[in-house]
Amino acid sequence: MIKRFERRDGRFIEKIYGQERLAYAMSDSSDLYDLVEWAERGGYPGSTVAFYDYESGRVYKPFRKTKNVIFAPPVFADGFYYLLRADYGKKRVTLLRWRPDEKPAEVACFGTDEVKLYNLRIVGTPVHVISQDGETAECYYPEPFTLTLTPQQSVVLVEDGKIYLEEWVEEGWDSENDRATPDYRFYHKVLVKDFSGRTLSTEIGALTQGPDGTWWIS
Repeated sequence: MIKRFERRDGRFIEKIYGQERLAYAMSDSSDLYDLVEWAERGGYPGSTVAFYDYESGRVYKPFRKTKNVIFAPPVFADGFYYLLRADYGKKRVTLLRWRPDEKPAEVACFGTDEVKLYNLRIVGTPVHVISQDGETAECYYPEPFTLTLTPQQSVVLVEDGKIYLEEWVEEGWDSENDRATPDYRFYHKVLVKDFSGRTLSTEIGALTQGPDGTWWIS
């Protein structure tokens, strides 16, 4: 059997981990950092996000399209759907909370001069707003912290007062001849740090989130 949503725009919809009810689709592929470049070209036309309900077939569009306003993909945590909205005209970024049949609520608001738009995203439970530029990770909400990173590291999860990072490791590469040796290995490590940057544990593994929201180390 093939079912149809009440509204069909021909967009590919994506899963939101941690729940099974809603999927989502963004109106374009621009991200928050693209606003800076758009502003130099006369402004961004605006983006929207649509939520598709597998239970009822309904399509929710809780936010209207507005010039110079862009949304980041949603995440699910604590029974709500969270999104980041950047408004270049008003020079602010807002963390929003929403669920079907309720009005969106503002959870936190930042000036665009207070956050880095590059790789700005929501992670963790409860939700944290962080950015990462390859050398540092900065958290702006709910508790500010700054973490120094190596180029191989990235923050994946913040939970229970701990920061979980992945670090890729490459061994056995012959740089002089630009090729792998017979002993070549590529793998990931999981590092756990506290908010001061102190390493609490390290183990070989890669972090992956299951469909129900549970995190696994493989």
